[in-house]
Amino acid sequence: MKTVNQKAWFLVLPVLVLVAFNALIPLMTVVNYSVQETFGNNLFFWHGVGWFEDILHSDRFHAALGRQLAFTATILIIEVPLGVAIALTMPRSGPWVSVCLVLMALPLLIPWNVVGSMWNIFTLPDIGLLGYTLNSMGIEYNMTQSPTAAWVTLIMMDVWHWTSLVVLLAYAGLISIPDAYYQAAKIDGASKWSVFRHIQLPKMKKVLTIAILLRFMDSFMIYTEPFVLTGGGPGNSTTLLSIDLVKVALGQFDLGPAAAMSLIYFVITLLVSWVFYTAMTKDDKS
Repeated sequence: MKTVNQKAWFLVLPVLVLVAFNALIPLMTVVNYSVQETFGNNLFFWHGVGWFEDILHSDRFHAALGRQLAFTATILIIEVPLGVAIALTMPRSGPWVSVCLVLMALPLLIPWNVVGSMWNIFTLPDIGLLGYTLNSMGIEYNMTQSPTAAWVTLIMMDVWHWTSLVVLLAYAGLISIPDAYYQAAKIDGASKWSVFRHIQLPKMKKVLTIAILLRFMDSFMIYTEPFVLTGGGPGNSTTLLSIDLVKVALGQFDLGPAAAMSLIYFVITLLVSWVFYTAMTKDDKS
């Protein structure tokens, strides 16, 4: 009987303990605030599940959640197919491979707050390159006054910033496909669509699963870029759930409702991620 060496766990154990320590203590603090009420002077009173009921019945929460889901669905619909299409056009060998990979990685190296500031300046109607150009062409564009312009700008910014991640993951899946598959397809006279459907797409399934999960979680919890770009405006048109949570917690200093909202936010993210993963990997388990 083959024995399994478990000594590797001793090397991983310190990291697990550190991560658990850094995660559990803030989580317990949030849970503590979510079931209590305070009137100041560091005096807390038991409130039970009252905050959770208030949040779940709040029109404000539902509106912010709807905007968050709409934003996430939009960028997934755009970024995943676009990233795969770009990866398919990239060279597989030669000196241009390194150039393309570096260019694709550049947007990912820019800090989130810098991305928001760049696009804020870029889209200013008077001095921004994009805003000034569109307005000079007769297209009225001002994201500080038009909710549609704000949404379009927000989505464009995220697509520019994060499509590269999908491209790099899809490209990694493509270059791992052996040449024998392409040679067999060429002998059979398969079209480009058939090669993509029956060879490339199945071989990219695992990396695309990772890409979709990463982009869902990141876009669903996005805060810095939209806050710097629009601040949630005009009005509340781009106030995503993350921005609304910060407004409740820091702007209004309602710790109880903010804690309850953050826990609901966490559960929704966890459940949807689990549904995504289960749906995309069910064929591998059968």
